[in-house]
Formats: sequence, C-alpha cells, structure tokens
Amino acid sequence: MWAVIKFDKKRITLLKKDLREKVDSKFKIYIPRVGVLNRKHDKIVKKEANLLGDYLFCFSEKFKNKHILNKLNYINGTKYFLAGFEKRQDSIIKFINNCKKYEDENGFVTFDFFKLKKNTNYQFSSGILDKYIFELLELNKNKIKILIGNFKTTISNKNYLFKPI
Repeated sequence: MWAVIKFDKKRITLLKKDLREKVDSKFKIYIPRVGVLNRKHDKIVKKEANLLGDYLFCFSEKFKNKHILNKLNYINGTKYFLAGFEKRQDSIIKFINNCKKYEDENGFVTFDFFKLKKNTNYQFSSGILDKYIFELLELNKNKIKILIGNFKTTISNKNYLFKPI
C-alpha cells in the first residue's frame, strides 16, 4: 500500500532509517524530482527540486495495519501521514506511473509531464526569471515563446519551473 508522507527535508536519512527499523527493509520510497535553473550570487546553477515539495510516496504492505500507522506518525523526519491515502491507492499509483513515464535517464521528471496551454498565464518559480508572470504564446518541442509585459522572447522549456496562475 502506498502512503503519502509529509516529511522534514533535513531529516530524510533519519526517516529512511526509522522506516527500515519499524516497518521492514522492503519498503520503497518515491520522490518525483525535477531539474531547474536557479540564480545564486549572479551565477546560474542547475539544481534538483522535489516536484511535490516536502511530500513523498512510501510503499509497504504493513501500512494496511492502523496500529503501525499510528506509531509511524511519530518517527524522525515525519511531519504526518496524509489522511485518506488508503482510499486513493488507484490515484496514487496512476500518478506515480505517470511521473515515471516522463522521467529522463537521470531520474528527473521531464517538461513533457506538464500539460501546458497556449494563451494562459504562468509564473516562473525558478531561474533568472523567478517570480515573473508571462503568457504562453507558442509551444514547440524544446522551446516556448512567451510574452512578459510587452517583451516577446523564446526560452528553452527544459530549464525553468513555472506554475499556472
């Protein structure tokens, strides 16, 4: 059974260690990641980011036992288990499979995962254009044409992370 866990990013190794001890050594963790460009001290640095922020998927057959789940809420690195994951197994499996379908050779979810729409507004959440709002004008295989204010430009769609607004 897949569980959705909100975790403390600084304590992920402690979380894995405690899960191994308290659940079993056969558990699986899946954290979908994306590669993004960020600005750091006037340099552009490629960095990885968790697609879901501080949430991860964890699989173990023992998650069916409510008694074990109650104990796991208090292990190192866990903020909480997302409620209702027991009833949403089909949706969780479908989402994980969809993420894995769009992973590249390095395990990063590619840009094709995101379903973009023309003439829709987005906001950059990484890179040198962080926080800028733009309109998507044209969508090509490797590049997108955008409008920021009155300025039209074309950028690579693989290097930036943005969200719809």
